[in-house]
Amino acid sequence: MSETAPAKMKAGKPIWPKIPSGFVRSVLAGHSALGLAFAALIYLVCFSGSVAVFAREFQRWEQAANPAITTVTPAAIQAAMTAAVQRVGDGIEHVYITPPTPDLPRLTVMTDSHGVQRTFAADANGRLTSEGEAIWTEFMTRLHINLHLPKTWGMFIVGLTGVALLSSLISGVLAHPRVFKDAFHLRWGGSKRLQEADLHNRLGVWALPFHVVVSLTGALLGLTTIIVGVLAMAMFQGDTSKAYALFLPPIVDDPRPAAALPDLIAAMEATQRLSPGSKPSFVGLEHPTEQGQAVMVNATLPNRLMAADTFYFNGKGQLLDASETGATNLGEKILGSLGPLHFGWYGGLVIKLAYGLLGLALTSVTASGVAIWLARRGDKGRPAPRWERIWIGTVWSQPLAFAASALVTISLGGGDGLPLVVWGFVTIITLAVALAFEPKRLSRLLRLTSAIAILATVAVHLLRHGGLYADQAGWGMSAALVMVTLILLASLRKGRTAS
Repeated sequence: MSETAPAKMKAGKPIWPKIPSGFVRSVLAGHSALGLAFAALIYLVCFSGSVAVFAREFQRWEQAANPAITTVTPAAIQAAMTAAVQRVGDGIEHVYITPPTPDLPRLTVMTDSHGVQRTFAADANGRLTSEGEAIWTEFMTRLHINLHLPKTWGMFIVGLTGVALLSSLISGVLAHPRVFKDAFHLRWGGSKRLQEADLHNRLGVWALPFHVVVSLTGALLGLTTIIVGVLAMAMFQGDTSKAYALFLPPIVDDPRPAAALPDLIAAMEATQRLSPGSKPSFVGLEHPTEQGQAVMVNATLPNRLMAADTFYFNGKGQLLDASETGATNLGEKILGSLGPLHFGWYGGLVIKLAYGLLGLALTSVTASGVAIWLARRGDKGRPAPRWERIWIGTVWSQPLAFAASALVTISLGGGDGLPLVVWGFVTIITLAVALAFEPKRLSRLLRLTSAIAILATVAVHLLRHGGLYADQAGWGMSAALVMVTLILLASLRKGRTAS
């Protein structure tokens, strides 16, 4: 090494100093084009995902009148299943039971009969207490998973959005050779474009491992429908049911009436023998009133990232098949880890809080990316005020639309479609009204309206529950929403701006 090399290193060289400037400009142009093409979708998926991290906490908040249940016996689960089947009647195709877990201390039973799904809450003895639906939470999670589109197409679009996000992250790093060297370089007090650019780059690089993991797992989860579809086309003339059957144990289809409902007690006792120390996190029943009845039990082990061990039983509790995380191959382990890694549903509340904050950082990176492009156009004498208003309306319509949908749902109750209708209406009206306001005033107005809507939601929720919550998580989530309100109000102080 020459004597001048150390001096050059001390002066600071980009990580990729030999990349031609023309290549960097081309990658930057591609990065901008890709981000702009998918900007609204990426923003919606990132924002809804940041909220969906706390789906189970929101479910407890919606059902705050139901006391928390820490443990239940197999007999109680059997009783809850039996009561739900008797209440719904004949024609039940599936029953899904969720025993209590630390982050969702509920015993719920969902039945699927002739395409109609009903959800019931049960007490610690297995007695049904009420309809256990969490309408707004279901709306919010489905918006993130499949955008409330037909499941296959919705998941495919979300998967493509994950691919676009991952590509934007990679191209963003390649387009900024000094991004790691300048990781702590912030230019405050200068032009808005430079501030936005520094914040965009810093949030992007500080949490880059998280951003890559979330976008990659989201892409893989969303595109599984396409992978299965291609497999079905190649092997089964497009019959996806046969493709999915490759991953399931052979279950006999026998529609004759069964003499008795499945024996869940025997199935869960066998699960404990097969997976010592585990706890059942999900119990699924196929055709419980027919002789072809089958039971699936997911058993969660502590301190393990993969979702669960999975065991299949017949109606008498005899083992049909087992998929144990310790015995699976690498591909199955990766597949089983995608969900927990993507949503942060492992490691407890601390991990969820970290995922929520990092998810908001990724949401901010998306929002600021478009703001930087708009500011750059303005600096070059080609301002786009209409698009600036539309983008601000896009960004701040979502906190308002989410809050408004929760407020109306809690106030009126209603069917599953109500939150979606309110969300869509508020989003469209906000975008239409955005064209009539100056950008800074529009941003402040939408933040103020969002804060009012969130605070009103908390107030109505308290009134509906008589100022008391049977589940203490209700207080925690209400307090968190009040804190979000205060943050939004603080951002309105004079001199504070937001894109």
